[in-house]
Amino acid sequence: MSLLAPAKLNLCLYVGRELREDGLHELRSLFCPLELADRIVVEDAPGDGDEVVCPAVRGPNLASVALEALRARGWQRPPVRVEIDKRIPIAAGLGGGSADAAAILRLAQGEVNGLPGLAAALGADVPSQLKPGFTLVSGAGEVLEPLPHPGEFGVVLIPDEEGLNTADVYREADRLGLGRDPEELERLGKELRERAGSGASPFEYLDLLANDLEQAAISLRPEIAEALAALEEAGAAHAMVTGSGPTAFGIFEDIVAADQAASALPPRYANAIVSAARRTLVS
Repeated sequence: MSLLAPAKLNLCLYVGRELREDGLHELRSLFCPLELADRIVVEDAPGDGDEVVCPAVRGPNLASVALEALRARGWQRPPVRVEIDKRIPIAAGLGGGSADAAAILRLAQGEVNGLPGLAAALGADVPSQLKPGFTLVSGAGEVLEPLPHPGEFGVVLIPDEEGLNTADVYREADRLGLGRDPEELERLGKELRERAGSGASPFEYLDLLANDLEQAAISLRPEIAEALAALEEAGAAHAMVTGSGPTAFGIFEDIVAADQAASALPPRYANAIVSAARRTLVS
């Protein structure tokens, strides 16, 4: 069985200033799945236990944690061997690990109850990846409101060779006093629902595309600002950081314009990735 685990792009990310009782930040975000995706092959295991193979990831793998969680819930399928071909940059703010974990959880649809709760326990980005689609996300990532697809647009992603730890970025944001009051978060969530909920292109609400963690990510990794400037110089309608960074991205009218812009970037950004918004849901 072959699975796709799409990257998610934060078209915006608004973060609450105060911590919730569970120690997490309240947020409002638009999640957009991309054609960029990890490829996962699942087959019968040769031995008596499950096996997850992902050479690109050193140490614990969230897909392994997801598989263990399914077994703890009584999932009875015979042992499986999972091989992950990582195409989403690691620790890049693109939700690659969460996408892989969600893909594993989808294996047990109809066989294990409470998958959304299980996904939320694995990480804030995992619930939205159970059924990847254009989504307004609130709470700490567990409240999902599917929206109509925003139509065609292309993106150019500039990842960093070294990822950023999400917890470190949030700590830096707290240190810098970044974030918004609850009333402002509520207002922004309502505006996102009204303006993006009609299926409008993000080009129609560029003023709402902001990331409250961007300043913190740049504080920890100043060269991100140079990548953003390069994307703007290449013609991006808007450039920002996705998630907790360090990936910078620019949006373009279509995949052709994005490809041309990537070719025009300075040689130091030869690792730039061109992708498009994913239209179809992943089974």
